Amino acid sequence: MAALRGTRRTPVAAAVVAGIVALAVAACGESDNSGGSKSTTSAAPANTSTQAPAAAEAPAPQKAVAPRTGTGTPIKVGVLSDCQGAFGSFDNQDLAGVVSAMSQFAGAKPKNPNKPRDGWTGGAIGNHPLKLVGIGCSDDRADTAIRETRRLMEQLDADVMIGPLSGDESIAVANYAKQHPDKTFVDGSAGAQDTTLKVQAPNFFRFNGDGAQWNSGLGDIAYNKLGWRKAAVISDDYSFGWTSAAGFIADFCAAGGQVTKRVFPPLNTTDYSSYAQQLPADVDGTFVAVGGAGLIPFLKAYEQAKGPIDAKKFMGNLFWGTPGQFEQLGPRVAGAYIGSAGTAGDLATPAAQDYANNIIGKWFKKIPPGGAAAPQAPSTFTYGYYVNTWGLIKGLEAVKGDISGGQKKLQQAIGKVVLPAPYGEIKLDENRHAVFTNYDQQLYLKNNKLAVKTVAAIPNVDQTFGGTFSKSTPAPGRKFPGCEKRSLPWLGKAQAVKVDQ
Repeated sequence: MAALRGTRRTPVAAAVVAGIVALAVAACGESDNSGGSKSTTSAAPANTSTQAPAAAEAPAPQKAVAPRTGTGTPIKVGVLSDCQGAFGSFDNQDLAGVVSAMSQFAGAKPKNPNKPRDGWTGGAIGNHPLKLVGIGCSDDRADTAIRETRRLMEQLDADVMIGPLSGDESIAVANYAKQHPDKTFVDGSAGAQDTTLKVQAPNFFRFNGDGAQWNSGLGDIAYNKLGWRKAAVISDDYSFGWTSAAGFIADFCAAGGQVTKRVFPPLNTTDYSSYAQQLPADVDGTFVAVGGAGLIPFLKAYEQAKGPIDAKKFMGNLFWGTPGQFEQLGPRVAGAYIGSAGTAGDLATPAAQDYANNIIGKWFKKIPPGGAAAPQAPSTFTYGYYVNTWGLIKGLEAVKGDISGGQKKLQQAIGKVVLPAPYGEIKLDENRHAVFTNYDQQLYLKNNKLAVKTVAAIPNVDQTFGGTFSKSTPAPGRKFPGCEKRSLPWLGKAQAVKVDQ
């Protein structure tokens, strides 16, 4: 699976906040065997305060536009996805997000309701048809991503590109964008921090968060709810893994905790036994930012090295709750708290439910290899590509499809886009990066199967992470950030949410 200090703090709609409550979250490992669906209020899990930012109304469901075609000059679109490597299994989720947004907001239609990678037909902005010129196949590597980007933008002459999926890829693409100012790029789902905070390409836009933002609130839970004082971190050794770990470290240390060990296996590691052995026994818990194809092998290696997993002593990043991934974790992790990607599939709001059932579930019957489409709507890959494509469409609509003049008017328009997105409003900061509501979640057993429930909303999460990161601070890495107790805007101020269970 990517704002400077002093970034403007635009209020973000916390799509489903039910109010501030000081109730205890259900005990770890709670089992719900009712089999029914009910709306409940899930309490903010740690040290809640009535000083939390006020919640805005949830965005309304978005109606689909009528089918569109155009006879004017086409707008040529390229999409960059990963069909190989650690995240290759999420390729069709990426394209489901793209094609659903094109269908919902630009009048297109999927070519194949059972295979999103086949792309779309139709679709237009004004009289300008949206022509898909190609879909790139990357493999989580920056060199592959750039080779495919050049093919799409230079050989196939795409005007705009949607993607990529992964962190190192997005840093490379953002740097490529700087060298091609007359082209426009929107992210796919990549969450490396450097992509927007450091590179700052004026023609690269990201309507999804970065990995640090996606873990806001978890350290607060670990320290104040679970009683952790010392923690270890294990993370994939590349830009997204570093960013993901940085969010937990900054949050946990801000609350008062200490991170005493950091372990970094290379991305695409297959044997995690030596890395599991490095994790110390004298900590209260471990945060795991090993993702993609590596998560299950790591957990198995940990169990072989250290014994059975205690869910109260583990936390995970978004991969622990990604549809098509978390089901493989098994009941041994029920009760563990996890980060998200600003997504929450169980939110009891019309917009969230409409997105799953009447957008993703409307345009697609299946998303390979995961099966039925609607349950895969909250995946960071489906949702990331969906909101980024939607942001591009809104920018194109603002200029009526006119991409003349080196696309400057289009790029200015995209920077002003505000999305009434399914899980809460998304705005861009001055670095063209998302400010949004994040969600913390917990794995639990429902009908004896592992499920995900949302436990808290963290509104107004910006890329500076409350001033922790800036263009002048080091990039997240093996040693940065350090462990510093400090004030963060959301510490003790998580908000409750209404969920369907």
